[in-house]
Amino acid sequence: MKTKFLISALIAATLVPVAAQAQTREIRRDRQDIREERRDVNRAVQSGKPAAVRDEREDLREARQEYREDVRDYRAHNYKPHRGHRFSAPFRYQRFNSGVRINSGYYNPRYYVSNHSNLRLPAPGYNMRYVRHYDDLLLINIRTGYVVRAYRNMYR
Repeated sequence: MKTKFLISALIAATLVPVAAQAQTREIRRDRQDIREERRDVNRAVQSGKPAAVRDEREDLREARQEYREDVRDYRAHNYKPHRGHRFSAPFRYQRFNSGVRINSGYYNPRYYVSNHSNLRLPAPGYNMRYVRHYDDLLLINIRTGYVVRAYRNMYR
């Protein structure tokens, strides 16, 4: 009984990377299809036939849509929100609201978030920094210590 369980666990563990590789191969193939469709559109434009251009542009649109769907599927199945280490701090969680002044220990450089564009946030202004506080993200004026904006559950 134990050996069957062990063998099935090993098989499952080896299939997960294979599925991820298949998805990346599919995305790579979709990119290649888009390049080919662009070439076909350029050839149709050079031929000067409006119907051919229209058909090739439709094919290009479909190739791009297929690519977007495959990327969306890949991200949905392979997204790991906690890829790095767990966030820990020498203080307990406290919910901060905008306009509150906080101690500098909460926003020292150890907690700065530099990848704000990956989180689809606007660039911080002068003397402003994004700071992680457990699962929350705070925009802080580091000169005064005031919380300008609090984003809840950004790391969940």
